[in-house]
Amino acid sequence: MTELDSQLRKFQKELSAGTVSLALLAVLGAAQEPMYGYQIAKQLERIGGGVLSGKQSALYPVLRNLEGAGLLDSHVEPSVSGPPRRYYRITESGRTALHDWAAAWRATRDSVDSVLEGLIP
Repeated sequence: MTELDSQLRKFQKELSAGTVSLALLAVLGAAQEPMYGYQIAKQLERIGGGVLSGKQSALYPVLRNLEGAGLLDSHVEPSVSGPPRRYYRITESGRTALHDWAAAWRATRDSVDSVLEGLIP
């Protein structure tokens, strides 16, 4: 791996750190019913074009942090095909955060796009 590859990986990791929380809130905000981790991961993979895909296990700490912050609720249900599943749903505080974070994301994206426009072919 070259130094440029290493720098790109570091940049992608830093960039995805905050965006994963936003994407998780968005998926759960659009869901009609609570979802468990695998469903959330598959939905992110499907609608995110693979950009946010990665190790499914990496989503669980983020889900726990969002729940700890009061943005998600969860409950455990038995599963007929394996271990019990933890289902997540967005709270009203989560919906407010989703709205605010989405606005912040759009403003940041637009600002960065303005800087990059014309500089990068």
